[in-house]
Amino acid sequence: MEDQIWHKYHWPKNVKKTLQYPNEPLYKILENTAEKSGELIYTVFSGTTTTYAEANTAANRVANFLIQNGVKKGDKVAIFLPNTPHYPIIFFGILKAGAVAVTCNPTYTKDELNYQLKDSEAIFIFVFDHERFTPSAYEAMKGTKVKKVIICSAKDFLSKIKGFIGGLIGKVPKSPYYETEKTLFFKDVMQSSATKPEGIKIDPKEDLAVLIYTGGTTGTPKGVMLTHYNLYSNVLQLDEFVWVHPDDGSEPFKLRYGKEVYIGALPWYHSYGLTLTMIGGVYKAATVIPIPDPRAGKPPLSVVLEEITKHKVTILHAVPTIYAAIVNIYSQNPEKYDLTSVIGCGSGAAPLAPELAKNFERITGGTVFEAYGLSETSPVATLNPTNKIQRKFGSVGFPISDTFVKIVDLETGKKELPIGEDGEIALAGPQIMKGYWNKPKATAEVFREFEGMKFFLTGDIGHLDEEGYTIITDRKKDMVIVGGLKAYPREIEDILYGHPKIKLAAVIGLPREDDPTNEYVAAYLVLKDGETATEEEIIEWCKDKMAGYKRPRKVEFRDELPLSTIGKVLRRVIKEEELKK
Repeated sequence: MEDQIWHKYHWPKNVKKTLQYPNEPLYKILENTAEKSGELIYTVFSGTTTTYAEANTAANRVANFLIQNGVKKGDKVAIFLPNTPHYPIIFFGILKAGAVAVTCNPTYTKDELNYQLKDSEAIFIFVFDHERFTPSAYEAMKGTKVKKVIICSAKDFLSKIKGFIGGLIGKVPKSPYYETEKTLFFKDVMQSSATKPEGIKIDPKEDLAVLIYTGGTTGTPKGVMLTHYNLYSNVLQLDEFVWVHPDDGSEPFKLRYGKEVYIGALPWYHSYGLTLTMIGGVYKAATVIPIPDPRAGKPPLSVVLEEITKHKVTILHAVPTIYAAIVNIYSQNPEKYDLTSVIGCGSGAAPLAPELAKNFERITGGTVFEAYGLSETSPVATLNPTNKIQRKFGSVGFPISDTFVKIVDLETGKKELPIGEDGEIALAGPQIMKGYWNKPKATAEVFREFEGMKFFLTGDIGHLDEEGYTIITDRKKDMVIVGGLKAYPREIEDILYGHPKIKLAAVIGLPREDDPTNEYVAAYLVLKDGETATEEEIIEWCKDKMAGYKRPRKVEFRDELPLSTIGKVLRRVIKEEELKK
């Protein structure tokens, strides 16, 4: 790789600028670790452990089950689960069958899930046994190609006595009903399926591994097509870039094979948690602690601190809101928690305040490093150096190995802009998606060619500074960042227009008073003539229409909304008015 501006000044001396990537399926990461270190523990869940050998054998069973039930190469299989030990087994099993995993947010309503199942053309869905998730899945599969629902119970990974007692006292989640003719159970799949893989041939650069749904920059959900090669490459890029630099001045080191303990605080349906924790942990033969609900505990989120303390977690990937909660909870009860095992912490999905990072480092001794990427980039494209000297707060660091950044004009995306000038951030590298599922026009709109390379237009605005650090200054569109998750105004407005009293709707994101780097959704409504409504009424109506992070926390009624000359609601004007207040 020819040196770029980011290589010239503060590029970490131990990090290679270019790497070799194996031409093998993504599931080989699991098979390789199982073969080399099968006795090591992969997941720990409520005291029950699963080794790498056991996880690989179970993934083979899932693959054989799918193949025996008619799943062909390229078919889509949905996962509608929180972070439990089922998840990696099912994920890698789908890939071993030559199928494509469709990761679904378990907080989605039946309508949101129905759209994803229809659009992806999924034919099977794995669902968590739960009073809300399971009925939602049954409703969502109506009018789709889904043939069967496979129910995954928390009991599957509890000891017999824990499962029995939990069932008696009602602590193990359970669906209120099962639609028998459509339903199979994960435990039965594990008992009845063969343990040897079928050996489906995979072309890593062409064959899809995952469809992850994102609103992109338009708010219309799109399936991001990530190949085996995309995800495998990103795991290797991150392994190369992340070095631990001890405060005592001793030699820096890469994450240690077979020694690290990761905590699954981020959801695995999202590319951030999926790649960096669930898959990345496998590559390092790490122990991974799945957290089904990171907001659990009293106070909320204290479960994360408890698990870090109990399992001596060394690697945490999170969003700024989680870091803020950890610092707050710890400061109120420091004698209860020991977080000093943590050595490395990735932060992404929203801006990281320097003081928050420093406060977290003070109570753990670890180093927080900020990254940038999107689902379309598998997800990491840039990363701050993972030491306290070369990282630059306010930036998202350098493009990782084999990754290129260009800043291009906002109008056409075809003209490269000079250093220091704001424009749209464009990215190229082995981790960049193949395109959007069944949307060739949308795919063409976000790619540009420069110097023989295909660059992805991110929709984010920023620049490169004089030392090659990437600085993000704005978002091209109006998406709202809620706790690291992206909520899209157009999608929320479309749902609000379904309310019989609403004539006009505008949705924006506003900074939270307690955490200005985090946002909440605010809705501004004009009611139809003669209608009346209350804020509480609208918020309550939204509860079963959209996931919690998308729901408006504020509803304001107005006689009119600012409109453009062609009648388009001007969200920008509303936001400027609100921020002035």
